[in-house]
Amino acid sequence: MSKKCVALGLKPSFGFGDRTGLATPGHVASMKRCGSGIAAIYPQQSIREMTRTQRTPEGVMADAMNAAEAAGWTDDIGADADHLKVPNDVDITAAAGFTFFTIDPSDDVDQKADDYDETTLRDKFSSCQDDAKWYDGYLGKSIKLGTGTTIDLDEEACMRAAVKYGKAIKRALDLGDYIKKVNEEAGNDYEIELSVDETDQPTTLAEHYIIADQCLQGGMKLVSLAPRFIGDFEKGIDFIGDLAALELSLKDHAAVSEALGPYKISLHSGSDKVSMYGILASSTGGKFHVKTAGTSYLEALRVVARHDSASFREIIDFSRGRYETDKATYHVSATLADAPETADADDATLESEYLEMWADVPVGKGFTKPGRQILHCTFGSVLTDDKLGKIVHDCLKSHPETYIEVLDDHFGRHLDALKSGM
Repeated sequence: MSKKCVALGLKPSFGFGDRTGLATPGHVASMKRCGSGIAAIYPQQSIREMTRTQRTPEGVMADAMNAAEAAGWTDDIGADADHLKVPNDVDITAAAGFTFFTIDPSDDVDQKADDYDETTLRDKFSSCQDDAKWYDGYLGKSIKLGTGTTIDLDEEACMRAAVKYGKAIKRALDLGDYIKKVNEEAGNDYEIELSVDETDQPTTLAEHYIIADQCLQGGMKLVSLAPRFIGDFEKGIDFIGDLAALELSLKDHAAVSEALGPYKISLHSGSDKVSMYGILASSTGGKFHVKTAGTSYLEALRVVARHDSASFREIIDFSRGRYETDKATYHVSATLADAPETADADDATLESEYLEMWADVPVGKGFTKPGRQILHCTFGSVLTDDKLGKIVHDCLKSHPETYIEVLDDHFGRHLDALKSGM
């Protein structure tokens, strides 16, 4: 591994999470064919994913960078240390050479704040004012965005933002300071993404404005922010919702970033959201980041389905048995009844129902089959199972050309959709 990762700045970028350590050749193939004008992040893994797959930051970095070099990639590469929550997360990923640090303060977000009545909201606010000393500085402000939309920071908007995000902003600033300290002491360039997407309710423009403004005022090297957008961004399937309304909302969020930064607007749970990629790219003026992960694992299972159908059936049965437990930390709606049991379907039907086929998907749309979510959520259980994990890895190593082929096709469609809006 002779090449080092770098900070990518405001270039449009695409993150290729890889839970097997064997997907990078296919990722590179898709970028060479379809990724012109988009920067690549090949080493990308969250602390949660590393725990579930029993991998290390050093291993993730080495697997991705060695494979990218072997595949002939010569452009810049970013490296995303995803969903960081505590200083030790920063220590171990910075030491491995990661450059793009995604702060996840979701543990400190009050998920019920949007539903509090006035009395409850005022009570909650009185107990959290120490975490939101910025409140008075925003109260009564009115911000006119470039889109023509006005953000009114009235009492209710500021109070709900304080209750919902006060502690989270403080945690983000503290962790941002630590990221700065660790990297500056090591003489490394770095950049920070802030994730506020893991909430039940969409991020309001007032919340976005206050969160980003506080981070920037606090000296955070903010390169991108991931709001919770309107509509549903479930794992493993296409966007669910009103695309026209999403476009208007994206333009407003991008206008906030232009007014304060600029910084990129980031899409988490970005896998398979083909129908809205063009809108994301155009609404942000090309200042976007897309983060994917689970979809490369599903394409790994497609390789198993095509070369070892009996083992694919075994993985489906095992995943169905784990789904109710493993789905707890994921935004999904699939039920076991939504996909057939293996005893009731032939091999072709199982691939179609659990992975879906591009030939069956309308142009400009992404996958929608619920079976994908059953397999998506159970990746950690499968890959760390002594028998099944070995089956998956051995199959990918025995058929690297198939894995490259399906990943190239799969991500080429993602990248083409993004470029349609650039």
